[in-house]
Amino acid sequence: MSQSTGYRAFLPAPLPPDPPVDLDGALRDRLSAADYALGRLDGAVLTLPNPDLFVFMYVRKEAVLSSQIEGTQSSLQNLLAAEAHLFDPDTPKDVQEVANYVRAMNHGLARLAKLPVSVRLIREIHTELMRGVRGGRLQPGELRTSQDWIGPAGCTLATATFVPPPPHEVPQALSDLERFIHDGGGLPPLVQVALVHAQFETIHPFLDGNGRVGRLLITFLLTEKRLLTKPVLYLSHYFKQHRAEYYDRLQAVRDAGDWEGWLAFFLDGVIATSREATATAAAILRMREGYRAKITERLGRAAANGQRVMDRLFDHPIVSVATVREWLDITPAGANQIVARLEGIGLLREITGYARNRRFRFEPYLRLFEEPQDMQP
Repeated sequence: MSQSTGYRAFLPAPLPPDPPVDLDGALRDRLSAADYALGRLDGAVLTLPNPDLFVFMYVRKEAVLSSQIEGTQSSLQNLLAAEAHLFDPDTPKDVQEVANYVRAMNHGLARLAKLPVSVRLIREIHTELMRGVRGGRLQPGELRTSQDWIGPAGCTLATATFVPPPPHEVPQALSDLERFIHDGGGLPPLVQVALVHAQFETIHPFLDGNGRVGRLLITFLLTEKRLLTKPVLYLSHYFKQHRAEYYDRLQAVRDAGDWEGWLAFFLDGVIATSREATATAAAILRMREGYRAKITERLGRAAANGQRVMDRLFDHPIVSVATVREWLDITPAGANQIVARLEGIGLLREITGYARNRRFRFEPYLRLFEEPQDMQP
């Protein structure tokens, strides 16, 4: 739509798409494969001794990757160290943005027990995401009241790749989106989730944080629609690997109404990410049993304490000797000895190179979740 000031903004038609999405042929096969992959993932996660520990790491992996799409530098190790209050002078300044993503995710998952996915929830999530970080001055939780645009650095409204709806149209566009979230238009649930994400990104209701909130929405909807028992499907990994295509597919919906192209891309992401997470769940079980056996064989009388430390490492994967001492209520010398022996079997790896104030990471576990470029030599 043309504005009185001379620029053109895009106002999306309400969902579901008209003409309807063509779900025949290859798209139907993809949808079937995606539903099957999600079902396998759900089953695999529920075989884990404590599925919530798997959720713990997946939330953090998603936080890192979704934030990296927006330009942050922090790694999974940076985030875990910051959460454990083990601050390193080399930690990127943007680690707080990633920590906020974790907080926003956990806030949203907790709120789903009482509040459906809605404009109200979306605004709450944005508040958590933007609190106290760059862009935090841009009214956390408040819909934008000025025109925004998307494009290369230095572009103007006239040269932007995409100009989202003018601010006075945003409340109605979100209201229409909320209505579709609740009634679904008779479409399969996974298709609904894909359409909602694309529509949210097109509405672009905030001055900052739209990409991250839109990706959080995917997780909330998968959980609310009971496509997964536990929230362990995070598509940011796939979107980051295929970042250019991700943006191109969203833009093709706006330019040409190519919903089918976007859906094919989205469902391929669900299939790939589900299979990867299923394999990770199986790898966690193998790793856990393998190290249980190693601890029993190699730690002798200290084996019971070794097992206790490993159990705690699943949700505290970066530790100091003082942490281990506190967990086991033993002497500093005893804690140092346990840590050294766990380091000896490869369960822990020292990451500072310091003689004092050393920190250790739960090496075999973190390697299952990290991107190759994030792994330390």
